[in-house]
Amino acid sequence: MFPRSMVMILTFWLLNSCQMPHSTQAREAARALRPEHVIIVGCDGLSPDGIVKANTPNMHRLMKRGAFTLQARGVLPTDSSPNWASMIMGAGPEQHGVTSNQWRPDRFDIPPVAVGPGGIFSTIFGVLRAERPGAVIACFHDWDDFGRLIEKNACDILEDLDGPVKTMERAIAYFKEKKPLFTFIHLDHVDHAGHDRGHGTPEYYKAVEEADRLIGELVQALKEQGALERTVILVSADHGGKGKGHGGATLEELEIPWIIAGPGIAAGMKIQTPVNTYDTAATVAHLLGLNPPPCWIGRPVGEAVSP
Repeated sequence: MFPRSMVMILTFWLLNSCQMPHSTQAREAARALRPEHVIIVGCDGLSPDGIVKANTPNMHRLMKRGAFTLQARGVLPTDSSPNWASMIMGAGPEQHGVTSNQWRPDRFDIPPVAVGPGGIFSTIFGVLRAERPGAVIACFHDWDDFGRLIEKNACDILEDLDGPVKTMERAIAYFKEKKPLFTFIHLDHVDHAGHDRGHGTPEYYKAVEEADRLIGELVQALKEQGALERTVILVSADHGGKGKGHGGATLEELEIPWIIAGPGIAAGMKIQTPVNTYDTAATVAHLLGLNPPPCWIGRPVGEAVSP
């Protein structure tokens, strides 16, 4: 018979020799599922009601291909700056300090709990730039104030364009040329329709349908480039709306869509667990294999993405 100590040593060796390949395989599998590109399309003022009641075939195709919830939540107040900031900063206003549309990096009501290398609370743009200095990072926005929420020099290109059509056209053209690892496309016209004519009006739904058409153009361009199967697309919003406004504490203003599709994403899944807008940055960081800052409170949407 073997001495007891020898049995223990052999058992330890056998267990570890079995476990190590599995661990390696898991890491290799995670890398294989990692997308080559991630694109966020942020539609200002897009409510779940808009997706349900307007004719939105492209968004519904993404929902079928991927995972989604129409009951994700933004943060309070339901204004644009706090919510866009929360989406890209992985935390809420209590952490990043963007509490109103009057916020500026040098003018705020409360300071951030932490400041990253870019001089503001760290965004997904800044985290990606720090960990992947050679990555191509792009942002095209249709609201001129969006750009101030991002660290200077975090993006290779940060352009403020006039209108949703020009914004999407420019984003598609840049993708074809540079193939960025991460792209953010901000569309503003749905919010304008909500303010001008009111949420739930025919004009509002028409604006939602235009956003859907532009998302379809993006998907088609990715197909033509042979990049669709290697790209994660995430569609969401900053807030919804009620009447001709937003900013209050109602579900109509607080709830937003959250739709994600692409490699490593569960297909045809209606997400059951709660999703908040600050989970977006954490999910993108997870997909790209980045280390989120300790000050982020967002978590990857585990139901939707691979471990």
